[in-house]
Amino acid sequence: MSASDSTDRTHRTAHPPAASTAASTGADPAADRHMSVEEVAESYAGVADDVAARDWVDRLFAGRLRRRQFGDVDGRVLDVACGTGTNFRYLPPTVDLVGIDASPDMLAHARETLDGLGLDGELHEMDAASLAFPDDGFDAVVSAFSTCTFPDPIAALREMARVCRPDGRILLLEHGLSDVGPVAWLQEWRAEAHYESLGCRLDQEPLELVREAGLSVVDADEALLGVVTSIEADPARPSG
Repeated sequence: MSASDSTDRTHRTAHPPAASTAASTGADPAADRHMSVEEVAESYAGVADDVAARDWVDRLFAGRLRRRQFGDVDGRVLDVACGTGTNFRYLPPTVDLVGIDASPDMLAHARETLDGLGLDGELHEMDAASLAFPDDGFDAVVSAFSTCTFPDPIAALREMARVCRPDGRILLLEHGLSDVGPVAWLQEWRAEAHYESLGCRLDQEPLELVREAGLSVVDADEALLGVVTSIEADPARPSG
């Protein structure tokens, strides 16, 4: 990549984040408030054991979606907000895996997951909005059910683009507001309490966040009554 290309990508990922559509409308109080990274990590400290113990539930409901979204990555792969390592079993065993998360308690379980699967990998405690990696260092960046908890999801998405090779892949599996009326009503009704408990925005709009971050959506697909969205984004060029 040329110096001018590098400068362009650095500039694109460094400008201040735009407010999300939900936040700008003021429709959801939780959307207007953002826990700090430390507060999010603290909220998961008390539930990390339970999250790890319920891994079988995730496999039942989301396992096939994770495998379909992440099962064909290769090269050096970054798992952002890897949590307890739920994605690890769905990645090809040949990848050079690096996982980051803001919660040391979740990372402790992620290490157990790696060991249990017999996989090698690096794990780091890190803020997704300030990744301590050089530009263009990964062939793929993956993340699942994470943007809902990021204090600054736009900055985190731009960081994913910065550290991904221009010809690489950004693969996301995110939950958001359903397009089925009764389900959406329930999500909105629970949004405030759920955010207070886990710092998770139930009614976010994942595709809007990706586009606000300046990334082009290559492919997107919905599942589970529109609650879950699989997204492939292009790290190399802004949408326009």
